[in-house]
Amino acid sequence: MKKIWPFSFYFLNFAAFASLLPFFVIFYQGLGFTGTQIGLLTGIPPLITMFAAPFGTGLADSTRRHKLIMSIGLISAVGMALLLPAIKNFAIIFAIIALYNIFMAPVGSLADSATMTMLGEEKAMYGRVRLGGTFGWAIIAPIAGLLVQNYGLNIAFWLFAGIMLLNLLVSLKFDFGKHEDHESSNGGIKELLSNRNWIFFLAAALLAGIGAFSVASYLYPYMAELGATKTQMGFASFLATVTELPIFFFGNRLVKRYGSYPLFIGALALMGIRSLLLAAAFTPFMVYVVQVLGGITFPAMWLAGVSYAEENAPAGLKSTAQGLFGAMSFGFGSAVGGFMGGILLESIGGRSMFFVFGLAILVGLALIEGAKRITTTRAVSQ
Repeated sequence: MKKIWPFSFYFLNFAAFASLLPFFVIFYQGLGFTGTQIGLLTGIPPLITMFAAPFGTGLADSTRRHKLIMSIGLISAVGMALLLPAIKNFAIIFAIIALYNIFMAPVGSLADSATMTMLGEEKAMYGRVRLGGTFGWAIIAPIAGLLVQNYGLNIAFWLFAGIMLLNLLVSLKFDFGKHEDHESSNGGIKELLSNRNWIFFLAAALLAGIGAFSVASYLYPYMAELGATKTQMGFASFLATVTELPIFFFGNRLVKRYGSYPLFIGALALMGIRSLLLAAAFTPFMVYVVQVLGGITFPAMWLAGVSYAEENAPAGLKSTAQGLFGAMSFGFGSAVGGFMGGILLESIGGRSMFFVFGLAILVGLALIEGAKRITTTRAVSQ
């Protein structure tokens, strides 16, 4: 019975984002914001996440106020969605978006931490619970598109607020386990960062964020270069979502068979290959084929990363560990992918941009693994 609450949370959380996230840039454009202003509104949030996620999760671990911090984040999401449609001023909108991201940053990691706790001896089943998010996005995204088309953009904000409010009630059912004393949130982060293996893991997570966010943000503009229609772009996203299903469902077997870290590194290597294959695509159909690969790589990377953070977090720092993983991948990594992608897309085009990203991921991964083996060998010899 405990599994139903995390599954419901992921379903509602991703359903809410599916109802609004794709329309943010359109909303900004409708207000007449410049490209620079839109860039700030889309590029700054990942940087905020980089700092706010580990701070929020660390604060939750040190104060044992996990539910309170999660509730504040979800309430801020509802408030943001209700306020934004009535505001036209860039500075005020920027402030609201910044505050929303500060408070929402730790929510996803807290949910992962609670889910792992509630699964108990069945932690390997995390993927099947997280599958709720895939269902939520796949079901609500087309519904939200139809609603916006028929009733205007404001309906997306109202739908987001309603779903998040319902998710707030679901989050109250989360269980974060028994109290485990630890010094402080800052001390906890320092302890994790003093671990050599964690440093290498977080460096790899940075590359994962670049690979995931660059495709999520710039696949459509690249497909436009290939002459794809809006329908073809939507189908490409649908393919990636559908192919996530078996990986999330059987993810427990993958983690058990290969181990969390080897699976994480393998998925990251496939991310680099995916970017190179996108660079080699010449038609929308070729992009479809690559998207099937993309649907495999992201869930494998995420499942393995969450499992590794859970397995290697010191006592009392489970949420902090998840927060650091999320901050490096969808904070710093997403920011780098977003900023660099915009520059590369404008200067050398989508094909060359994906080639650069693919090469950077594979070379970076080789350097990380090489450095890890060298330091491990030295430590053993000493």
